[in-house]
Amino acid sequence: MTPSRRRRRPTTVPHAVTPLYINPPTVPPKSLSQNKRHKPRPRPAPSPLPPLPVHFPSDPPLKRRHRMAASSPTPGGGLGAILAAGDRDYLIRNSGEQVKISSIEGDTVAIYFSASWCPPCQRFTPKLIEAYKELTSHGKSFEVIFVSGDQDEEAFNAYFAKMPWLAVPFSDSEGRKSLDERFEVNGIPHLVFLDAKTGEVLTDEGVEFVSEYGIEAYPFTTERINELKEQEKAAKDNQTIHSVLATPNRNYVISNTGEKVPIVDLEGKYVGICFVVNGYPPVEEFTPVLAKIYAKLKEVGEKFEVVAVSLDSDEESFNNSFSSMPWLAIPQGDKMCQKLVSYFELSDLPTLVLIGPDGKTLSSNIADIINEHGLDAWEGFPFNAEKLEILAEKAKAKAASQTLESLLVTGDVDFVIGKDGAKVPVAELVGKTVLLYFSAKWCGPCRAFLPTLVDVYNKIKEKNSDFEIVFISSDRDQSSFDDFFSGMPWLAIPLEDERKAYLKKKFKIRGIPSLVAIGPDGKTVNTDAKTSLAVHGADAFPFTSERIQELEKKIDEMAKGWPEKVKHELHEHELVLVRRPRPYGCDGCEEMGTSWSYNCAECDFDLHAKCALGEEKKGEEVNGQEHAAAPAGYVCEGDVCRKA
Repeated sequence: MTPSRRRRRPTTVPHAVTPLYINPPTVPPKSLSQNKRHKPRPRPAPSPLPPLPVHFPSDPPLKRRHRMAASSPTPGGGLGAILAAGDRDYLIRNSGEQVKISSIEGDTVAIYFSASWCPPCQRFTPKLIEAYKELTSHGKSFEVIFVSGDQDEEAFNAYFAKMPWLAVPFSDSEGRKSLDERFEVNGIPHLVFLDAKTGEVLTDEGVEFVSEYGIEAYPFTTERINELKEQEKAAKDNQTIHSVLATPNRNYVISNTGEKVPIVDLEGKYVGICFVVNGYPPVEEFTPVLAKIYAKLKEVGEKFEVVAVSLDSDEESFNNSFSSMPWLAIPQGDKMCQKLVSYFELSDLPTLVLIGPDGKTLSSNIADIINEHGLDAWEGFPFNAEKLEILAEKAKAKAASQTLESLLVTGDVDFVIGKDGAKVPVAELVGKTVLLYFSAKWCGPCRAFLPTLVDVYNKIKEKNSDFEIVFISSDRDQSSFDDFFSGMPWLAIPLEDERKAYLKKKFKIRGIPSLVAIGPDGKTVNTDAKTSLAVHGADAFPFTSERIQELEKKIDEMAKGWPEKVKHELHEHELVLVRRPRPYGCDGCEEMGTSWSYNCAECDFDLHAKCALGEEKKGEEVNGQEHAAAPAGYVCEGDVCRKA
């Protein structure tokens, strides 16, 4: 088997959790998604439809990872050595004109890896075009070269027709492939800035730089980026409510009636900067709760205001969402909206930044506090340590009094359902270990995980009658719910039941599939029972920390008999047995693992002990994980839910 080459890997693992609000055709917020990349498709063979966009970017956070290149030039030096291939010494324009590589004028050249089928590319390309036109109109010495990842020339031509720069001919598949490999392109869009004279890589984080700084980042050198970072730091050190919200041409915000409210009116107040997107479920669920807290704080006389920052791309979407908000907003399309995304290092939605009366940032996000405590969160205002401790004590008291009935009974609704809608009283589940299963038919990882869960459920039920699962669906229609539920041998909460939203918030369900284990006394015993089940199978029952620790100790004892180092045909380097503090993805069977792995630290490559040692036997667990019945899982990262 061909040895694996060194590579970058996502931080998520197989049998991945799909962000909860992934559900086509909802469009993800541009500002959160534009920097996440699709893996480029192999050339030249065509492939199926492109990966679906992912709409809840939370793993991993979208913080900047500036990787500036070493100062040494690219091997071979100069653009000719980089861009020419075989007998081809030219690039092309979208008119078909050939341009000699030797004639390219520009101190800085950007190589742009992109494809028409890639949604993040579709969102980033207009920004790059805008920056390109601004720079060239100002006489800056700058050029861009497009390297296509499209599957056919027709798609390439249609996409390239919108671009004002040069491209590597689509017909030169070997040349394009060579550039992919040379610059280690693991995802698109990918933008590499070069010194045109030496071929030196200035940065391979061009997408991030253009998105965050625009033309201010020119000429995209280490010195310029450091200068901008110093300016950012200085701005934060001297932050005022005016520096956050105002521009040289605008000193006001607006109400939803169109009234201009001077920013000076916000001085001396607590101001929440709320990032919003029309039609984005987490924001739509958060906004009504914030509106009630906003009204309550106004009622009791607190000096509190909220200013919305819209990430919508059009005015109609902005108006649709803003019309129901009782607070203020920065005008839609104002460039300050995008700047604030970078300034506050936005990584999640909803996000509510809290600015104090002195104009300084008190908290980068109090949305989690509001999501956790609901309307009661108003009692924590202004969310300082003392007030948060009071909220925590109240939450602790609620948790201590938690019962299964307090979770699953609301008013007269005191049942779950079985097949054909038969009502099963919650009282019949009291005294049992209950798994709350958050899932949906549209979610690929959920469909992949279901056979494993059914198998484990049946094994546990054979020995323990005091066990049940309750399905909590995120499907959007009854037919999808019915179809998915038909393959489950357990119970469910009805699709339109209001208890679902409460349970998702209470257990902070950020992705699916998720499993929360409730013990016989009604207390929560494991908020990540999925990992425990995926790794230990039916042996994880009853999913308590004591049981999981017991299983881990058994694995540790078994590990004492394993070799410290092995060579394996799947990898070219020696693999070392290491203790893993958290779950990982096996590069052999593509299933989840924990505790121990055979690892190559240099390449971030892992194998289960059973995969590395070839000791998998029927009915035997080598590393604490039975062979999963589900197909290979999916990795959901940023804008892509893809096979691991």
